[in-house]
Amino acid sequence: MKVLLVFAHPEPRSLNGALRDVAVSELEAQGHEVRVSDLHAQGWKSQVDRADFPALPARSRLKVPGASKDAFVADGLSADVAMEIEKLRWADTLILQFPLWWFSMPAILKGWVDRVFAYGFAYGVGEHSDHRWGDRYGEGSLAGKKAMLMVTAGGWREHYSARGINGPIGDLLFPIHHGILFYPGYQVLPPFVVYQADRFGERDFETAAQRLRERLRNLETTAPMAYRRQNAGDYTIPECELRPGLEGAGDSGFALHLRDDGKR
Repeated sequence: MKVLLVFAHPEPRSLNGALRDVAVSELEAQGHEVRVSDLHAQGWKSQVDRADFPALPARSRLKVPGASKDAFVADGLSADVAMEIEKLRWADTLILQFPLWWFSMPAILKGWVDRVFAYGFAYGVGEHSDHRWGDRYGEGSLAGKKAMLMVTAGGWREHYSARGINGPIGDLLFPIHHGILFYPGYQVLPPFVVYQADRFGERDFETAAQRLRERLRNLETTAPMAYRRQNAGDYTIPECELRPGLEGAGDSGFALHLRDDGKR
């Protein structure tokens, strides 16, 4: 298996850095090929701007989707973006590793998504008609590949439980799982989450590292989250609303988009 790990932490000696090293070592020990995109070490530019589209005429108004589409079709994206797209095409599995900052991913990783998930590559794919609304949500250019999040959080596990003050961890990660990874076709594996990251001792790290090793040993056989595919019949087209009667008892919000057999 070919694995791309995108690492988004500014300190290589952090807990995240140590867990990254464990992950790479374990994956390679299992015979997998691994590439790492260390965004801070690469000096990754977070913001989308005109520099991303070198062929865009200087006096033209920047309309990002259109510029992204034209540059992608013409093989004219900036070199750093083109390199990351090549890595995504190469990889069977994508791992995004980051600390949970302000209930989301760090800006540098969001900027990686904004720039690398180009129009015509990760979105804007497929026909739009009265029976199909693009190749997305379970389909698209990245279909057949897997993706997983490796996340550290400062709060306790209970803080991110169903009744926790921070909200359920599944809800916090839903925009990434469903909106960034499932959208272009990835099969999304349940996340690996480490809690109380700011209070880790040596024994805590060894426990977390062993848990991570076990998770990665089962990476190929772990069942993905059972998100509903957009064009498989569960949604009306072109409204893209879930058909009445398919939800489970009491389901609303994000839970509507998981089949009953996929509830966790």
